Amino acid sequence: MQQLFNKLKGDKAIWAVVAILALFSFLPVYSASTNLVYVVGSGTTFGYLLKHAVLLFLGIGVIYAVHKIPYRYFKALSILAMPIVILLLIYTLAQGTTIGGANASRWIQVPYVGITFQTSTFASIVLLIHVARYLSKIKDKAVTFKETIIPLWAPVFIVLALILPANFSTTAIIFLMVLVLCFIGGYPWKYLMGIVGAGLLSLTMFILTAKAFPGLLPNRVDTWISRIESFTDKGDTEADYQIERAKIAIATGGIVGVGAGKSVMKNFLPQSSSDFIYAIIIEEYGLIGGLILIFIYLLLLFRIVVVAHKADSSFGKLLVLAAGLPIIVQAFINMAVAVELFPVTGQTLPLISSGGTSIWMTCLAIGIILSVSAKRQEDIELEEVENQNPLDVLSEQL
Repeated sequence: MQQLFNKLKGDKAIWAVVAILALFSFLPVYSASTNLVYVVGSGTTFGYLLKHAVLLFLGIGVIYAVHKIPYRYFKALSILAMPIVILLLIYTLAQGTTIGGANASRWIQVPYVGITFQTSTFASIVLLIHVARYLSKIKDKAVTFKETIIPLWAPVFIVLALILPANFSTTAIIFLMVLVLCFIGGYPWKYLMGIVGAGLLSLTMFILTAKAFPGLLPNRVDTWISRIESFTDKGDTEADYQIERAKIAIATGGIVGVGAGKSVMKNFLPQSSSDFIYAIIIEEYGLIGGLILIFIYLLLLFRIVVVAHKADSSFGKLLVLAAGLPIIVQAFINMAVAVELFPVTGQTLPLISSGGTSIWMTCLAIGIILSVSAKRQEDIELEEVENQNPLDVLSEQL
């Protein structure tokens, strides 16, 4: 066992947070899976638990494999992956698969193996790494807006335009993260404000076009527009049905909850094992359980900031933030939806909710963070060896 721990490089606190979240996720996923078994009439509770275990096991494998890759290689990998991402998004937009119960054409079917893959989550990681690479390249250089249009903003707006029709929430998160990275990376304020204005104008034109020509644009445009309108107008929609059930679950939980596996609202709340799993967690583990979960995500955020601060290059710092901040933002958006602070978004709770793509892409991002942390750890160990007294080294060998 000690040998296994020795092979795990990088920030040990992040490894611990991942282990805690992964182990805890079995309880709410197993409990909420009864909705799919007894209400939807699909599969068995043990089958869903086993599937979740396999997905997490593969996800941990992704973390281990990725954290062994020197983080400087992600510069070249982002360049190679960007054209692939754009092609995948185009294919998804044209041939997206609708997953039962989710009512969203945001997946593609992997041939021969029968696995579905949500391309937007992979695209977000690749795009943010691309942005981090470019910002580190121009750091401390005077650039004009014209110079940055093709290498920086063209890929950003192409990817966002391809994701937007099917997934507004992911588009908004990616755009926000790009802005945050640009701000931290020292991109000129005056250009950044222009990009914000251009983005808002483009979104407005897109929505007006969708409203003026119903059915013209593919996928879920009408769905996410109606969710936003429902959130502001308090209309009677499916989203309201989900929110009301989530609020009942939270109210039922009280301070200490009704107990593990004893949730009642999981049988009435659609997507109780994914989008609304936080409401089930509070129903079963109470306000205390919900606050502990928030604390764990805040601890993860703290360690991400620490790793970014200690990174030995500007690319390393921006890479950690590019990979880590979306995890935290997604977590708090998921929790905010459950308590009706946000409209329904379809964002899962990282490392807790069921779902293959979400788990794997979160693990990919964590592996990248640990890769940067591992490099720092190796540098410290090398420095200690170099500074060690030769007589001490000889005595240790003898």
